[in-house]
Amino acid sequence: MKRNFYFAIILFITFLAQTSRAADIKFKEFDLPNGLHVIIHEDHSVPIVAVSVMYHVGSKNENPERTGFAHFFEHLMFEGTENIQRFEYDKIVEGAGGTLNANTSNDRTYYYEILPSNQLELGLWLESERMLHARVDSIGIATQKGVVIEEKKQNYDNRPYGSLLIELLDHAFTKHPYRWTTIGNADHIMAAKDEEFKEFYNSFYVPNNAVLVLAGDINYKETRDLVKKYFGDIPKKEGEIYRPTVIEDIKYAEVRDTIYDNIQLPAIFQAYHIPAMGSKDYYAVEMLSQLLATGQSSRLYKALVDEQQLAIQVAAIPLPFEDPGLAITLAIPNKGLDCATIEAAMDAEISKVQNELIPDKEFQKLKNQIENQIVNQNATIANRANTLARNYTYFKDANRINTDLDKYLSVSKEDLRRVANEYFRTDNRVVLYYLPKTSEN
Repeated sequence: MKRNFYFAIILFITFLAQTSRAADIKFKEFDLPNGLHVIIHEDHSVPIVAVSVMYHVGSKNENPERTGFAHFFEHLMFEGTENIQRFEYDKIVEGAGGTLNANTSNDRTYYYEILPSNQLELGLWLESERMLHARVDSIGIATQKGVVIEEKKQNYDNRPYGSLLIELLDHAFTKHPYRWTTIGNADHIMAAKDEEFKEFYNSFYVPNNAVLVLAGDINYKETRDLVKKYFGDIPKKEGEIYRPTVIEDIKYAEVRDTIYDNIQLPAIFQAYHIPAMGSKDYYAVEMLSQLLATGQSSRLYKALVDEQQLAIQVAAIPLPFEDPGLAITLAIPNKGLDCATIEAAMDAEISKVQNELIPDKEFQKLKNQIENQIVNQNATIANRANTLARNYTYFKDANRINTDLDKYLSVSKEDLRRVANEYFRTDNRVVLYYLPKTSEN
């Protein structure tokens, strides 16, 4: 009896903790006259602040003859500014006890510093310098050309399966600029003139193409005043900011190819065309991918790895694109087995989802996994800043940070079966067999 009492207490405490963690994330927003959108989230639990800027520019905004520019600027923006000496940007942040980084996707570029909260003003100055006075000159451009080309060699050209995303996107898209990756074409970068890089900077690194998110141990009024001080006089860009409007055709024919690579183990990759991130069906597709191949208890893992021992690894990855994108499933065959055998087994598991409703117990487990991921995703100040920035950039709705979980939990078992039939069709996919070069005839 006493044991049951203690167990009940533990469950109650766990419930309270989960309820606390899942509480709405509070924030305030405002716009500067130059179009910069500002989001401020106060959290006084730890004495740090995240200073972040997301620019609504990614590889899809590039000229098809000058791919790789968005990622190139992720590097170039650390070259310094008119008021920050070359190679000093990192040193300034680290000297103040902070860290910094940046990343680029097909749809946006994100910069951030994590600083002691008493260094908020420093972070604002650094990001305002990047927005207004970045050093886009021949020395920095030449330096970063070499850096980016070397990165492509290491991460794409000379890494096993490194060309995967390049090949999948190129096979999947014929019109949309998602057909190239963020790394772009090395020849395009090398051929580009300094003036082209300056034009890209002036076109996209402007306040009315950005959102500034400040999260952490800060005061709203003081922070708002500082934002006006450092960003208020940055001029907005006049005229339209380029957004691609091309729509990829719905696919009704499978695309299939074989890639010979410097690999030891063959692999099979399937990429299904799916709706855009944030759409109703995207939530169901993401949950379906989780059901199929996330973790050792997922369907593909249990069937192909544990039970049939056909594969040594499986995975499913929906690409979170602003426009309609792809959901990737993959498997690496066990020794001595070919890709066709694995493909048939993968298709069989997808067919089960298309024809049978997921059992109640498995469905509840899936919802629990999704809820745990969403709560953990927003557990840190840095992650909250990122999520707020992304939701505003893509949807002009930062409050999705508080409503996304409800959208996942509203997905029904019938929705999972429906999207499996609607999007995970054989005539709506790309299939690539990756084989060792030694097997090429």
